[in-house]
Amino acid sequence: MDLRSVVGEAEDDRQSSWAVGMGLAAADSPFETENQIRKIQRVVAMWPAVIAAQLAAIIVALTTAIFAGAYDLAAWIGVYAGTTFGICVTALLVSRTGFFKRAKPHLVTLLSLPLAATVGVGLTLFAGQIVPLTESVAGWLCMIALGMSAILMLTVLISMHATALVFLAAIFVTGTVLYGDYRVAAVGAVALFCFWIASRVNARFDTRDSRMREKADRKALRANRLLEEFEANGNGWFWETDRSGALIYLSPRLASALSRPGQELIGKPFTSLIRSEGGSLDGERTLGFHLSTRSAFTDVTVQANVQDEELWWSISGRPIIDQIGQFRGYAGSGTDLTEKRRSEAEANRLARYDALTGLANRQEMRLALERALGENGDSVEDVALFLLDLDRFKVVNDTMGHPVGDELLKQVSKRLFRVVGDLGMVGRLGGDEFEVVLPEFVNPKNTAELARQIIGELSQPYMIDGVTLTIGCSIGIAVAPENGKTSEELVRNADLALYAAKADGRGVHRFYEREMHAGAKKRKRVEDDLRIALSKDELHVAYQPQVSTTTEKIVGYEALVRWNHPSRGAISPEDFVPVAEDIRLIEQIGEWILRKSCEDAAKWPGNARVAVNVSPIQFANPNFPKIVTSALTNAGLPPERLELELTESVFLDEDADPVTMFKTLKRIGVRLALDDFGTGYSALGYLKTAPFDKIKIDQSFIRGAAVVGNRNAAIIKAIVSLAETLYMETTAEGVEMEDEIELVKQLGCSHIQGYIYGKPMPHEEVLKQLGEDKGVATAQGHRASRSPRRRILRSANLEVDGGNRKGVVRNISATGAMVEGLGDIDAGTDVLIEIIEGQMFKSTVRWSDKERIGVEFARNFDLERLNDSNEKPKRSVLRAASG
Repeated sequence: MDLRSVVGEAEDDRQSSWAVGMGLAAADSPFETENQIRKIQRVVAMWPAVIAAQLAAIIVALTTAIFAGAYDLAAWIGVYAGTTFGICVTALLVSRTGFFKRAKPHLVTLLSLPLAATVGVGLTLFAGQIVPLTESVAGWLCMIALGMSAILMLTVLISMHATALVFLAAIFVTGTVLYGDYRVAAVGAVALFCFWIASRVNARFDTRDSRMREKADRKALRANRLLEEFEANGNGWFWETDRSGALIYLSPRLASALSRPGQELIGKPFTSLIRSEGGSLDGERTLGFHLSTRSAFTDVTVQANVQDEELWWSISGRPIIDQIGQFRGYAGSGTDLTEKRRSEAEANRLARYDALTGLANRQEMRLALERALGENGDSVEDVALFLLDLDRFKVVNDTMGHPVGDELLKQVSKRLFRVVGDLGMVGRLGGDEFEVVLPEFVNPKNTAELARQIIGELSQPYMIDGVTLTIGCSIGIAVAPENGKTSEELVRNADLALYAAKADGRGVHRFYEREMHAGAKKRKRVEDDLRIALSKDELHVAYQPQVSTTTEKIVGYEALVRWNHPSRGAISPEDFVPVAEDIRLIEQIGEWILRKSCEDAAKWPGNARVAVNVSPIQFANPNFPKIVTSALTNAGLPPERLELELTESVFLDEDADPVTMFKTLKRIGVRLALDDFGTGYSALGYLKTAPFDKIKIDQSFIRGAAVVGNRNAAIIKAIVSLAETLYMETTAEGVEMEDEIELVKQLGCSHIQGYIYGKPMPHEEVLKQLGEDKGVATAQGHRASRSPRRRILRSANLEVDGGNRKGVVRNISATGAMVEGLGDIDAGTDVLIEIIEGQMFKSTVRWSDKERIGVEFARNFDLERLNDSNEKPKRSVLRAASG
C-alpha cells in the first residue's frame, strides 16, 4: 500500500465523516445514528412553533392587506402563504406516522431537503407580496412577523445542517431571482459560505462527540460488565454515599444479602448497616474514625446489622473530592468475611481441639498443663497428671475397621469426659492415648479412686453397629511438684508410670516411682549395647528342632537369635527384640539371621529345612524378595529348604501390599508359615488369601491341653481340621510333656516343636544331631501335665466345728489351690472356698501336712477372672461344708 492510497483513504474517511455529520449518509455506529435521530427529533419537537409563527405572520399580512383594500395582494398572500403553511402542517402530520418513525434518519434528512427548499421559496415569495405594504406601519409589522418566522424556522432546522443550508440557499436564490439585485446575491453567497463552513465544523464536532461518547460508553459498559461479573462471582460489592453519609448507591447483591429492597436502603445512613466496628490493616482505627475524619481506609472489619444471622464484612473506601476541593461523599467496596472468619474459627478450633472427639489436642493440653503448674510463676502448683492408653483397642481397630475404631474413640471420649467432669481437663494426644490434667487434685486416695473409676467406666462394654465391644484402660499418674516441676518432667514421669501399668498386666493404674527410671535407663542401655553387639558380632543363631509326629525324625530347625553380653551374660530375646524393632535395627538383624541360617543349613546333611522368623518391618520392605534370593544364592541353598515364619501383624500395615509380596516369595520357591496362630486378630480372614504352607499353633494352646477338662484340645482340633482342609501342615509349639505329645498326635498335628525334643542349640550340635544321630529325636521330659499355677497371697478363714481358722492362700490353678496356716484338716473333707468375693466354689481337701492343705475344685476355675477382682488382696473365706 503506497502513501497516495493511504491519503486517499483518509480523505474518504473525512468525506464520509462529513456526510454522516450532515445527516446525508448512513452512520456506521449506533452512536452516530442515535445522534442523527436526536437531531431529527429536536426539529420535530420544535416544528409546531414554526407553524404557529407562520400562521401569525399570515394572519397579520392578510389583515393588513384587507384593511389597505389590496384585495388582489391579499389573494396572492393567501396563495403563497397558504401553500407554505400547508406544506409545514403536512410535514408535522407525516412526522407523527409510524413510517416516519421507522425510516432511517439519513433518508429522513434527504427527504427534508426538498421540503426545506419549498418552504424557503414560499416564504421568499410571501415576503415579496408584503413589500408593497411596507409603506405603512402595519406592513412593516407584517415583514417583521414573516422575518421572525423565517429566523425561527432556520433556528429549528439548524440541527439538521444540510436542511438548514438548503432552506437558506432557497431564500437567497429566490430573492436574487425575484428582485434581480446582485448585491442580495453577493450577501447571500457570503452568508451561505459562512453557514456552509459552520455546518461542516459542527458536523465534524458532532461526529467526534459521537465517537467519543461511543468510546466512553463502551468503556462504561466494560466497567459495568466487569463489576457485575465481580459481584456475580461473590467477590464483593460496592457502595457510595453523599456528603452527609446517606447511601446513594448500593450493589444489588448486598441488598439481597441484607434481605431488604435496594430502594429502601437508598437515603439511609451508611453506618445504619453496621452493627459493630472492628480494626483495620492500617491500624486499629475504626470505621467511625475514618468517616468522621474523611480519610481513606482499607479492609476495615465490621459486623453487619442483620437479625438472626452473623455477617462480617471487610470495607474499603475513599472520599470523593470535586474539582474545587469540596467533599462530596464516599465511594468504596466491600467483601464478605463471614466464611473466612468461620474458617479461621474452625482452623483455630482444629489447632486446639481433636477433630474426631472434640477433646483438647496435644498442644492445648500442654498449654493447660503449663497453666495449671504456674510455670511462669515462682512456685509450682499442685497438679495431678493422668496418661491413659486403651487396652485391646488396636485389635478392634484392625479387625472391625477404622470407622468402628473412630466411633469407639468417640464413645470413650464421652465416658472419660463424663467421669472427670469439672475436676480437670481431658484431652486426646492421638491414636488411643488420652491425658487428664487435674489442678489441685493430688490427694493419693482421691487420685487413685478417680483412676479406678475411669478404668471401670472405660472397661464397660460398648455397642457399635449392633456389635458389643470390650476394651480396657491403663493409666500412668504423676503428681507435681513431687514428680516434676515442669510440664516436660511431669509428662515423662507419667509416661514411665503408664509403661509400668502396661507391664503389670494392663487394666490398672500406677503412680510414678523413682525406680521406674531404672527401667527406662535399662532399656536405653539395651539399645546402646545392642548397636555395639551388632557391630562386634556378639549375636549368634541357635536352632530348635521341628519333629514329625509320624516318624519322630527331625524335618527342620527354627533359627532363633541369641545374645551373650560380655558383662551381663545371656539377654533374653523378649528384652532386646522389641527394642530392635523400635529403633529399626530389626531389618539389619533379620537380614543377618537370614543369611547366616541359609549358610548353616546348606551344610546340613539331608534335606532338613530351616525356618527363619520375619518381622513385619522386614516384610514391608519392597526389596525383601531380593534379599531372600541373594541369601539363597550366596549360600547355595535350594529355595524349598527355606521356610519364612510370619505373624499376622504383617497384614496390619496399610501401606504394604501383602498379597503381592506373598506371590513374589512363592515364585522364588520358599515355604511360608503362619506363626503364633490364634493369638492375632483375624487369622481366618488371612488364611483365605495368604498361601501358607504351615500353621504353627501357639504354645498358649498347648500348655495344659492334656489336663482333664481343659478346652485347649478342642481348639487345637479345630485348627488342625482347618489346616487339613486348606492343605497346610500344623506344628504344635511349646510341647514339654510326654502326654502333650500323645495329645497332639491324636489331634492330628503333623509336627512338634518344644523343649521335649530339645532346646535351641548351636550349629555344631545340629550337625552332630543330623549326622551321628541320623536326625532321630528323642523325647525327654515329664510324663504328665498339670494345670498352670499362679502365685498369690490372700488371707483365708476356715470354720471347723463352729470355730474359725486363719490361713493364707499361696498359689492357685484352674483345678485347685494350696492354703497355709490352717492346722491339720483331714483329707477328704468337703469345703466351700470363696475365690472371688461373694462367689463360693465347692472343693475337697486332697492332702494335708498339718501346716498346708491342698484343695481340689469341683469344677475348673477361670484364672482370668482374678484380673477383674480388686487390685488389693481380698480376704478368702473357707468354711466346712455341711453334708
